[in-house]
Amino acid sequence: MTGSFCLLIVAKAPVAGFAKTRLCPPASPRQAAEIAAAALLDTLDAARATPGAVPVVAATGEFEHAAMADELVRALHDMAVIRQRGQEFGTRLANAHADAGALLGLPILQIGMDTPQVTASLLGRAGATLLTAGGDAVLGPAEDGGWWALGLRDPSAAKALVRVPMSTADTGSRTLRALTAAGLRTVPLATLSDVDTMADARRVARVAGPRFARAVAVVPA
Repeated sequence: MTGSFCLLIVAKAPVAGFAKTRLCPPASPRQAAEIAAAALLDTLDAARATPGAVPVVAATGEFEHAAMADELVRALHDMAVIRQRGQEFGTRLANAHADAGALLGLPILQIGMDTPQVTASLLGRAGATLLTAGGDAVLGPAEDGGWWALGLRDPSAAKALVRVPMSTADTGSRTLRALTAAGLRTVPLATLSDVDTMADARRVARVAGPRFARAVAVVPA
């Protein structure tokens, strides 16, 4: 890869009763939080191993109260952690890009903690596309109509997200339209499945990291 990029991981502390509640039932609130924690830990492992990436975590919530708290604290200790700012999710994302951009001065590839199947190779290719494909942005669609990755050569361009409704069936298409309206040329990335339901979790567990697969396996079918 030529050059470096910021790999921005947007994360919510996986606290029981607040994390991945759509997995309940059949998962208990504690099991859902453990699945979320495992997803984040596997994602952090992939981020740490990604060539050319400088990981930054944009966090919300109290990780000391989270499932698998000790392991999460250890995993985060050598990464830059910034706090999410704002009320609406689109605003928090735009602020996270601005804050990470001010911190590092690098192009930004943003992911979340809902795609624990990401690998260092996949993220490295996404970063290389952002840096070398000649576009202004990259966007990785999710199968549910959202997106799992957004890369911007200029972090300030994330202000286009502020008016995009998040977590809807057309968030992906609306995001692409917002980027285009802002004058950005967007290059597509591979499509992945988010983990929103237990059926999603079981499907993704077949190709995800080891912690996520173990956490999903303990939930009764």
